[in-house]
Amino acid sequence: MSDESLCVLVTGATGFIGSRLVRALDDDGHRVKAMTRHPDDYAGPGEPVEGDVSDPGTLAEPMTDVDVAVYLVHSLDDNDFERKDADAARDFGLAAAAAGVRQIVYMGGLGKDDEELSPHLRSRREVERLLGSSGVPVTVLRAAIVVGAGGISWEMTRQLVKNLPAMVVPRWADTRTQPIAIDDVIRYLAGVVGVEKTFGEVYEIGGADRLTYVEMLQQAAEVINSRRVPIVTVPVLTPRLSSYWIRLVTNVDSTTASNLIDSMSTEVVQTDYSIQDIVPGEPLAYREAVERAIAEEKSG
Repeated sequence: MSDESLCVLVTGATGFIGSRLVRALDDDGHRVKAMTRHPDDYAGPGEPVEGDVSDPGTLAEPMTDVDVAVYLVHSLDDNDFERKDADAARDFGLAAAAAGVRQIVYMGGLGKDDEELSPHLRSRREVERLLGSSGVPVTVLRAAIVVGAGGISWEMTRQLVKNLPAMVVPRWADTRTQPIAIDDVIRYLAGVVGVEKTFGEVYEIGGADRLTYVEMLQQAAEVINSRRVPIVTVPVLTPRLSSYWIRLVTNVDSTTASNLIDSMSTEVVQTDYSIQDIVPGEPLAYREAVERAIAEEKSG
């Protein structure tokens, strides 16, 4: 991690990842600008600043004096998310360049570039490109499912396990992924802020375990319910049908769920571990990530 005290702008500062990152960067001694559309309602650490990535006219002021901008926003709850996210990334990159920002840090998605990516993962790649299209170096961390209290993917898992005595899941639930604890995500994000050798680089991050979605559900059930849940895999559930099913048994937005589920037939596992050279330390196992998420929900 850079020992230099920096001015860091965090977009999505009230979100699942952003709120935790603001706290970590503040603890590290950086001056943190927490960008939100409603700064008067902001109660976290750092300096609240008003800004909206979908309104480029609001970006110049929060970018003033910023060394590093962390981009953690998306439009997955919108059916037109690919266009909206592309426009926002392009405008954000332009504003960062105009303000003299030295680095943009972005959370992307795992998945091989030579595969046919889902619209969600394809959009993440496009955002990577567009953020840097105005010349500011982008540091990308690509991850799969992030496990932590309040995360959308984790909420789907937790509520399914909690609410259903048994499950019928699609065949793609046997696809492998590499879930990562929110604590490790924050450690990696904070660890690349201001580190010049990461400028313009793409890093893959993941937890200690490679699991199928069925295995993730089973391990989560063991932690939450102290028993495994019966699961039957069938070939007929399409992503759209699966999203309707998610809506019936969880409170996760069906559009967001559908856009995420579209990606679940693609294997997303870490193949490059060069992030360990930048931010040393072993990531948590999935079971421990689940235990921490449950503990945080109970304490919160």
